[in-house]
This record gives sequence, structure tokens and C-alpha cells, in this order.
Amino acid sequence: MTTDDFDTAPALVFRGATVVTVDDAGVITGGDVLVIGDRIAAVGTGLAVPEGAIEIDGSGGILMPGMIDTHRHMWQANLRGFGADWTLSEYFTFYYLQWGPHFRPRDISAGNLLSGVESVDAGVTTTVDWSHGLRTVEHAEAAADALLAAGGRFVLACGNLLGGPWEWTNDPAFRAFVARRTGADTDMLALQLAFDVTGDPAFPERAAFEAARELGLRVTTHAGVWQATNDVGIRQMWDAGFMDPTVTYVHCSTLSDDSYRKIAASGGTASVATESEMNAGQGYPPTHLLRRYGIPVSLSQDTSVWWSGDMFSAMRATLNADRARCHLEAHAEGRTVTVNEARAEDVVRWATLGGARAIGRDADLGSIRPGKKADLVLVKNDRSPAMRPILHPYGHLVYQAGRGDVHTVLVNGRVVKHAHRLRGIDLGAVHDDVDRTVDFLRSTMGEQAWRDGMAPALPADERIDNPYTYSAVDGRDAK
Repeated sequence: MTTDDFDTAPALVFRGATVVTVDDAGVITGGDVLVIGDRIAAVGTGLAVPEGAIEIDGSGGILMPGMIDTHRHMWQANLRGFGADWTLSEYFTFYYLQWGPHFRPRDISAGNLLSGVESVDAGVTTTVDWSHGLRTVEHAEAAADALLAAGGRFVLACGNLLGGPWEWTNDPAFRAFVARRTGADTDMLALQLAFDVTGDPAFPERAAFEAARELGLRVTTHAGVWQATNDVGIRQMWDAGFMDPTVTYVHCSTLSDDSYRKIAASGGTASVATESEMNAGQGYPPTHLLRRYGIPVSLSQDTSVWWSGDMFSAMRATLNADRARCHLEAHAEGRTVTVNEARAEDVVRWATLGGARAIGRDADLGSIRPGKKADLVLVKNDRSPAMRPILHPYGHLVYQAGRGDVHTVLVNGRVVKHAHRLRGIDLGAVHDDVDRTVDFLRSTMGEQAWRDGMAPALPADERIDNPYTYSAVDGRDAK
């Protein structure tokens, strides 16, 4: 068998995997999943398959639904890791006030293609591109084309960090872009609107919400971000009747009880980006609250300019943060937590079916069930000592496995990665495009701004008084 056979075979079947269905069937040990066309045809054990079906050995691996990232600024992947030491304020300064306007359409394209390929490679079959670098329609076209070339399933959430959403959502050129793209293949590339509600008493965002309803597009918005978006925006949305199941609230870290209740009552969903919230300062990752209010949770990675671009990291960080908060609150009250409420199964569900619900596609994505789209990920690595034994499949996905263990990825029934190798992607060309963007941005910024952007000045280090003598080696220079 060659990988070319995947494109001509009448069917494909995974054999003998530990199948995590994220469905009523639960976990199937030694399970088979049959794929015909773009759909899951059957799930079980010892399945009969059509003649000529290609078999993929899933033994020793975990077959799971494709993961879904509901909030990633994909255009920023071309500066991967540049802002590793930033706070949110430094991020805003860099992109909103200084260098965001310098990104050309080709730079948006390079970042989106790199990030899209990275998503697929890591088993993220659907990614919401929270694309707030779209200053012109040319930028939007470049973003969309790059996503279509990446091999995955994407949602382009259109935004413009330099313009008011009440203006650009009603620009005839933008409306024409939406008409062109919604008339194309919206299964593999759908559209949303991405904008924030600032709390301006005039509520100018009303016009953007009205545009979303007129265009039939969902809305994703950063909500509950420390000193950026708050309860005022939620109240304005509620009073105007714009809170409904088509809205996803990103971060949700610093909201009041009343705001959480409004999100829950209106059927909204949350996108939690734990690595971001713990490092940038939006507020503490709120899953411990969202669980209690009954708000559906999805997970996201935010941006590779800071953090990792895979959902294994997101699941691990989220479960750690949820449990840490519960222990911390208990200790403050003199209590001991003897049973963890948040479970590994929860974060696996949030990374799959939770994401599907947040984009309005839980009917055909996010779980392994006959009739659903064949977006599947085989996590298997016979060369890794960490992939044996598999005793607790959910816990294994969260705490033992990683992006390097992604063996096979199907998107819409098409094999886009197999035996740890991407198919149909010239990764060298992708890297070359990104290198050109890096060279352009570095020369545009100048060496001093480049160095200052990557290494923000440290605040004064005020050491706590200690009556004991410091050792010669204590992390930083001894004083």
C-alpha cells in the first residue's frame, strides 16, 4: 500500500484501536471505525468492510474525534514564540499600536498557512481563525485562500483590530467578500464575525451584531478580559437582545455572577485559552466557574506568538488550572479536597464535542458516531515509551500523549497525515514564505525595536528580606 491508495480506495477502516467516541458508546477497546466517503459509516468491533477497503492498524493507539480549537489568531504564527515573555499589555502595544498595520496580505497568508498546517499536524481538524489582522479585503482573501490550502477544516472569524466593527461589517467591499465566500465551500471554510464590545455607553457594536444577523454569521468576542472587556458589554448585549446560542465568549475570566448567568441562560458558549489566561493576565482560567454555571466549554490556544499550538497542551493546562484553583480555594478555607471534580474526560470532551458545539456543528462533528463527518485522529507512536500501557484513555490523552504521537489524521474523510507524515503539503515552501515575512518585519521594525519587542525590560527585582545567608547559586545573581 502507498499513501496514494488513500485517495482511490472505496473505504478506510481503523482496526483494533482504543476508540474514545465522546459519545454514548463511551470507550471501545479493540474497536473498529469504518469510513466511507466523508462520513463515519460504522463503529464497533470486528466490522465487515467493503472489498478493497484500506485498513489502518490502530492497535496500541487511541482513536479520537478530531480536536477543535475555537480561538486562534493564526496570522501571528509567523512570529512564533516572539512574545514568550509578554504580558497582555505588551501584546496590545506590539500589534494594535505599533506593528500590526505593517502586516501585508502575503504576511497574513504565510502565518495562516503555517498555523493551519500546524493544526492539522497536531490533530486539530477544525480551527477558528480569530483573524483580527484583516485591515482590507485583500487581507481577508489572503487569509481565506491560505486556510483552504492547509488541508484542514477552518472557520475564518473576520476582524479588524484597527477599525470599528460597526464600520467594517457594513463596508460594501466586505459584504461582497462575505457573499463570495459563503457561496463557496462553507463546509471546509465557514465565516464568523470577530469583534469585542468595549463598553462605550453609545454601544456602537450594535450595528455589528445587526450585520451578523443580516449575514447569518455567528459572533465570537473576547469577554471578561481584565481591564479590557467587562460586564458592561455583556449587559449591553443582553439588553439589546444579542445574546443567543450563536455567540462564543472568549476567556470569560473576570465576569460577575450576573454575566455568567446571562451567558448560561442565553445558550452561549465559552472558549477558554488556559495557557493565555495564566500567562497574559486576562484573569484566572474560568472552567471551575463555567462548570458550576452550566456554560458549555470549548478550548483554544490563542496565539503561537506566545504559546503552543496544540490541544494536548490546552487540555493539560486546563485540567491543571481547574484543579489548582479548587485546591487553592479549599486550603484558604482550611479544607482538603479529597475528590477532583474536574476529570480528564471533561477536557477531552471540551477539546472535541465542546468545540463542535461552539461553532454550531455538534450534529456532525466532535464525536465518533455513524453518520458524522469523518474527522478522526489516531494517537499512536510505537517508538514512544509513553504510549504503553494505555489504561485510562482520557487520562492518557491529557497527561501522557502529545502532538508528536499523532499518527494519522482524517479531515472530511481525507487522509491528511499518516505514519507521522503530512500528505500533500510542501512544508519547505511554507517555511520559506514565513521566513520572507520574518525578514520583512524585522527590517521594517529595525534591530533595536526587534530586540526590545522580544525581550521586554524586567521590573526592579525586590528581594524579600531573609535573616539567613543566601547560597552562591539561587536562580538569579546572588545579592
